[in-house]
Amino acid sequence: MTLRVGENKKVILQLALPVIAGLSVQTVLSLVDTAIIGRLPDAKFALAALGIAFYATWAVISFFSSLSNGTQVLVSRNYGSKNYEECGSVLNSSIFMAITIGIIVSVTVVYFSSNIANIFAADKTVGSYAGSYLFYRFMGLPFFLASVSYRGFYFGIGKTKIFMIAGVFANLANIFLDYTLVFGAFGLKGMGLAGAGLGSAIATALETSVYVVVSMMKSYRVKYSLFKNYRFNLPSPKSGFGIIKTILKLSLPISFQSIFTLTGLLLFISIIGLMGTAQQAASQVVLSAMFLSFMPSMGFGVAAQTLVGNQLGDNNIKAAKSWGFETSKISTTYTFLLGVIFVLFPGTVVSILTTNTGIINIAVPVLRIAGFAQIFFGIGFVLANGLLAAGESFFVMLTDVTINWFVFVPLAYLLGVVFNFGLIGVWTAMPFYTSLYALIIFLKFNSKSSMKKVIQY
Repeated sequence: MTLRVGENKKVILQLALPVIAGLSVQTVLSLVDTAIIGRLPDAKFALAALGIAFYATWAVISFFSSLSNGTQVLVSRNYGSKNYEECGSVLNSSIFMAITIGIIVSVTVVYFSSNIANIFAADKTVGSYAGSYLFYRFMGLPFFLASVSYRGFYFGIGKTKIFMIAGVFANLANIFLDYTLVFGAFGLKGMGLAGAGLGSAIATALETSVYVVVSMMKSYRVKYSLFKNYRFNLPSPKSGFGIIKTILKLSLPISFQSIFTLTGLLLFISIIGLMGTAQQAASQVVLSAMFLSFMPSMGFGVAAQTLVGNQLGDNNIKAAKSWGFETSKISTTYTFLLGVIFVLFPGTVVSILTTNTGIINIAVPVLRIAGFAQIFFGIGFVLANGLLAAGESFFVMLTDVTINWFVFVPLAYLLGVVFNFGLIGVWTAMPFYTSLYALIIFLKFNSKSSMKKVIQY
């Protein structure tokens, strides 16, 4: 049945809000993790090691998380065309690929965990702690990648509440496990930072188990023919390997986009570091505040990708574009209202995140600039996800990387360092980045050719 745009807000919010809730719980977990590790006797070394381990883990996870996009695109299109059995075939193939890649990468990182940590740690103690965290954390990588496949499947059929339930359960379990394994309880000896890594690995397995249990329910197992039709006969045009190839083709550009975008952000932070430690601390506060817009935009992006994909599967290009624009309008309403708060009440927002007067004074004018910049998240990020549903992942990657590396970072350096406008000059580059990205993505999404790419496997 074709969705009616007149009911758009309800449908969009039903898809987006569970994703936002699930992502919010993950953010809370990061804060709790820091608080737990910060209470260890050797907190200085442990927190430094946690920082290294966090970025190493983030780099790997962000790279492989995009496999969810390729799975979601194929599932949402088949769901829109009512080809439910093919949805199951996509999930089967995606899980096979995820577990295979997960085992290979997991064994590699676990084996070389100490070497990897010591590359980034100048202090031997910090390197030892970071290595122990990575050793246990990456044992859970196969489970994580399996959960990524399931996530793409459930997003594709519009069941985002399952992601929320699994995420809340896993993250609450993670908090309990971290406290238990880090400090020691119930007869277990405290493992310090390594316990946090093991706790996260176990929690990841628990999250995956929720997805598996749900998929075993008759309503899913029968309708989508799950755990059947493993088609890995190479001559078949729709073999499992063909599906895997298509998932990789759709996902890898987003994987590389994540790495390049992260690198651009690190360069941006490095430029701010030239201004001074206080300026860097104030910028970190502002970046944290911007996550209030980033996470909801991700949720609305998932909704747009699902709805656009469903309509393209039904060969209804007009409805696909309509759902994309409607979702971006709702998201932009939120980012606009939050931007107004950032601009009018920056002191109040910053004071919630820090009590340091010096940092607050530096961060207030910066947050006003960020408040304007983040308004465009609602257009750029959401419509970019709509383009992903249309198979335009390479275009999305190319747009982001080009603007990030050749406009955002150079402009930040030019205004902040060369023209000596300082921190305000560096942050002025941010609105140029977000608005230019949103404009190009909007023009592409609105073009006649944006929804005509045929995805075959």
